[in-house]
Amino acid sequence: MSLEVTFLGTATSQGVPVIACDCEVCRSADFRDKRLRTSILIRSNQKNFIIDSGPDFRQQVLRERISDLAALIMTHEHKDHIAGMDDIRAFNYKEGGKDFRVFAHPRVQAALKREFSYAFADERYPGVPLIELISIDNIPFEIDGVRFTPIEVMHYKLPVFGFRVEDFTYITDANFISEVEMNKIRGSKVLVLNALRKEDHISHYSLRQALEVIEELKPERAYLTHLSHQMGLHKEVEKQLPPGVKLAYDGLKINIS
Repeated sequence: MSLEVTFLGTATSQGVPVIACDCEVCRSADFRDKRLRTSILIRSNQKNFIIDSGPDFRQQVLRERISDLAALIMTHEHKDHIAGMDDIRAFNYKEGGKDFRVFAHPRVQAALKREFSYAFADERYPGVPLIELISIDNIPFEIDGVRFTPIEVMHYKLPVFGFRVEDFTYITDANFISEVEMNKIRGSKVLVLNALRKEDHISHYSLRQALEVIEELKPERAYLTHLSHQMGLHKEVEKQLPPGVKLAYDGLKINIS
């Protein structure tokens, strides 16, 4: 089964450029230095799946002209990964009022119910998103014939899910992966991994740490995402990367067969 992956956004929680920042990255004219909040689109088995719906969800879906969506899958409950979920109501309308499937851990579901309480009220006013929450845990699950294998990573003290689909693995917001979970990733042809900046951080891999993980896992190709403006200019950082490793950028499409 072949996959097409589109990077909808590749930035950390503030996006790039950052509000009120005058650094060279935030002033850059290079389109690769303009990053929306992190999310990806996976197309497999003629179905579209999006992982995470951050604050830029609407803009990302419009940019990529996504007119049909099978499901939304959540990695965790932080605002930069869930804030745009309200906009799935467009797909409710397209499907004639059918509930839209959102796959999330029960802890994440509780956060969604707090954040979007109006969508889960006993009496809902017209126009709210119609959501079917489907529980996932750290075991593989299928959506419309596509198998997703969760990869549990740590985001400081918070467990976060990455996902493997066929030979593609996507991990964001990690700073530790246990050996058990690393073994789920091994053999992936393509690995996407977060790398916030060059300096160490309490809850995200730094560039050095991400490259160490990639070196251990040895995928054919690796892409770095969830990047902050502190990482530096895209064109300069790419020159420093080892063969087979690239910085992801918004709109980048990759194929895995």
